[in-house]
Order: sequence, then structure tokens, then C-alpha cells
Amino acid sequence: MAQINITKESPSFWRASLDNPPINLFGGQLVVEMRALLDAAENDPELTVIVFESANPDYFIAHWDLADDLSVLANQPPPVTGQQPFVDVMVRLSKLPVVTISKIRGRARGAGSEFLLATDIRFASRERTLIGQFEMSTGVPPGGGAPSRLPRLVGRGRALEILVSAEDFDGDLAERYGYVNRTIPDAELDDFVTAFATRVAAFDRGALAEMKGWVNAITLPDDNEFPPQSATFTARLGSARSQRWAAGAFAAGLQQSGDLEERLGTRSVEF
Repeated sequence: MAQINITKESPSFWRASLDNPPINLFGGQLVVEMRALLDAAENDPELTVIVFESANPDYFIAHWDLADDLSVLANQPPPVTGQQPFVDVMVRLSKLPVVTISKIRGRARGAGSEFLLATDIRFASRERTLIGQFEMSTGVPPGGGAPSRLPRLVGRGRALEILVSAEDFDGDLAERYGYVNRTIPDAELDDFVTAFATRVAAFDRGALAEMKGWVNAITLPDDNEFPPQSATFTARLGSARSQRWAAGAFAAGLQQSGDLEERLGTRSVEF
């Protein structure tokens, strides 16, 4: 794989490191590689836990790649769930019969935040985490599942605050809201997550899958909630407001290492 480095710590514990320089954008290639990872995970009878982390300490997943023409998906099989390709991956990830953990260090906005929401457990660096849904500042509502997943995770009021403010949430506030399970001092994060995942990896896959299935039945959105969100997201990307925002943001350094991406939750309202 070009953008996911998989390390098998043991037959039951995989580590998946996301690596798409310079800022870990999520685009068509990562969709392809996530599909391959999910296929492998679904069919491995020994696997019980996957830890997702980033090779870039400043960006977990910056956001969706707005310059990607998705041509890499042209020869791919149809999405398994019938959803659009990104949502298909998120739905499959949330229902995977293994425990998925996001180890968050750096920024995760837009599609990056939606990826976190689709994983089961989120542990974050206290000092180095910034997450949020910045889309509303661009004239486009989130289209990858956040309006369905966030209210079930943090409650209605806080979900609306996160979505309509389009601001960044640091580690401590994200923990207080329930956006992440807990924050850990950055120097302790790696050891903590490894110890947690190693403990889970010792448990029976079948029992874990059954338990996760029961929780899913109560907490996961119905798949029918996603298509209207995806369709609206796509339609509004072509609006004059969104196109004006994109032109200004790309001219100012969008999708490049630098101040705009570092402070996107603050600066996204400039354009």
C-alpha cells in the first residue's frame, strides 16, 4: 500500500499508520487502500484489534482532498454497502467485527473527523490534538456521516455546536464533550494505546464481534441516513459560495503545509 503502512504486532493486533505527505489528505487512493484493509480484516479469523495512527505528528487526517478527481476509483468494484465510496468505507469500518482504535496526534478535520467517528474508540494526545468539522464555513454541510454520528456520541446540543461553529476542538475540550474517549499526555500516548490494544488482542474474536454487534444495534446510525447527506455535500460543492471559498483557500495555501492548514478551524471563515 502507498498510504497505509500495516504492522502486524501479533496475529490478533494490527497497527495501521496513515502516511500521505505532506498533510495526510483523504482521497481516492486512501479509499482504495482502506477497502483492501477492510477486506483483509473481515476475513482474518485471528484479528481482534486495529490501531489507526498517523506517520505525521501534525496531521492525523487533515481533511478530504478537494483536488482529487477520484479517477483512481474508476476501475474499482462497486461499493459494498451501496453508499458513495468514502461513506462506504466509513460504514464498513464502523461495523467491522474487530475493535478499531484511533490514536490521535495532530489535526483531524472534515473527513478526518468523520474517520475518527467511524472507529470504535478514540484516544488523543492532550497537547497535540485538534479536531473539528470545518465544512459549514465553506458553504457545504458535512457529507461523510458526521451529522448522524456526532449526536449519538456527544448529544444534540454539543453536536450542533461542533457542526455549526466549524471550529477546532483541542484535546481537553474534545474529551469533556465526549468527542474522544480520553486524552493522554503526549509522552504517554503510545505506551497507553499499545497496552490497551494488547489487552484487547488477547480476547476472543467471536465474543468481541458479538458484543460489538449488540452495541452497534443500539448506537450506529441507520445506513439510510447517509445518502441525503452525501448528495447535498456533492451538490453544494458546486455552488458559487463553495467555489469562491475554494479559490481563496487554495490561493492562501490550502492542502499545503503552513499556517492555513495549521489554523484552518480559525482561518476557514476568511474566504
